[in-house]
Amino acid sequence: MEVKHHAPQATGTFWDHLEALRLCIIRSLAVVGVFGVVAFALKDMLFGVVLAPRSSGFITYRLLGVEPFEVRLVNTGLTEQFMVHMRTALCAALIVASPYVLYQLFRFVSPALYARERRYAVGIVGSAYMMFLVGTMVNYLLVFPFTLHFLGTYQVSADVANMLTLQSYIDTLLTMSLVMGVVFELPVVCWLLGHMGVLSREQMRTYRRHAIVAILVVTAIITPTTDAFTLLVVALPIWLLYEASVFCAPLNDK
Repeated sequence: MEVKHHAPQATGTFWDHLEALRLCIIRSLAVVGVFGVVAFALKDMLFGVVLAPRSSGFITYRLLGVEPFEVRLVNTGLTEQFMVHMRTALCAALIVASPYVLYQLFRFVSPALYARERRYAVGIVGSAYMMFLVGTMVNYLLVFPFTLHFLGTYQVSADVANMLTLQSYIDTLLTMSLVMGVVFELPVVCWLLGHMGVLSREQMRTYRRHAIVAILVVTAIITPTTDAFTLLVVALPIWLLYEASVFCAPLNDK
């Protein structure tokens, strides 16, 4: 029995597609703007979450029995607090509105895809999105708190007190969240490379030792500390990601 593959149903002129893209962008920006205003208005709730890792009352510290401590934050610029407030609210809005933005982009692209391509696109984009969120949560609950605890409480002398700037705190949190989100895309990338014939499960097993060394190097860059325990705690989830990626890759290069 012959299987028929229906061609993509994308129709219309170039200007029609351009208009559809314009509407897609406008809708996405409008939703992000609304969530941004809401996040900006809920300042106490927003920064209650963002600033939680700076004290020993944070859930990760309590579960691990960390001794009581608190990292003091200071403001050194006239407009710094307001700009940090706006930037943090925008980042929160992007996270909350991201499912709708992805839906709008997929709605714009999907008419040009075959039915099988749509299924693959939904699976790949959905998996990549979920892994990115998991990576940011791992950073918020594990990587960033340990980094902040070590660097924020480290002193060369008892006469020198630590007072971190709010700008430095937010920049470090956002940067590390982005890095960990990208790192957690490893299984999805390995699956794609495997199905493109670039990578195989046997290759990943063969170069496992090299991968462990690379993971330790990346971890040392992400967490610039000399604490071996923190280094291992951060490296462990990345190593588990690599092991999970081994099973995501196909068995051979065929």
